[in-house]
Amino acid sequence: MLMRTDPFRELDRLTEQLLRPGTWSRPAAMPMDAYRDGEEYVVSFDLPGVSPEAIDIDVERDTLTVKAERRPTAQGDGVQMDVSERPLGVFSRRIVLADALDTERIRADYEAGVLTLRIPVAERAKPRKIAVGAKPARQEIAG
Repeated sequence: MLMRTDPFRELDRLTEQLLRPGTWSRPAAMPMDAYRDGEEYVVSFDLPGVSPEAIDIDVERDTLTVKAERRPTAQGDGVQMDVSERPLGVFSRRIVLADALDTERIRADYEAGVLTLRIPVAERAKPRKIAVGAKPARQEIAG
């Protein structure tokens, strides 16, 4: 249900994620899983440490965009950071959705640092049976 992307673009995305923190002008990518579960498509994003208020989800035509921001937790005058390995900054992911998905009924849940989007399969894309009608038999007129 998702359109395939360029593998070199994915390599660039992973390199950016490892080497630079995200900013609003150049957000870092966020890891995701996507799969079909019955009559809906499920996309899950790892966003540990992000508050639900800092998550922004937009759909425009066939493009779904998820943005989130993780800020430092230790702040203040007396705080001295010894180790800082958790990535901070802005994270974003853009996905092109197939037209077989119903973007009007997307549900979003956030629990334990995982954002889960459930996108129903559109009624027009679901398999259905077509009834075969029979024409009435021809009648011969004897004359």
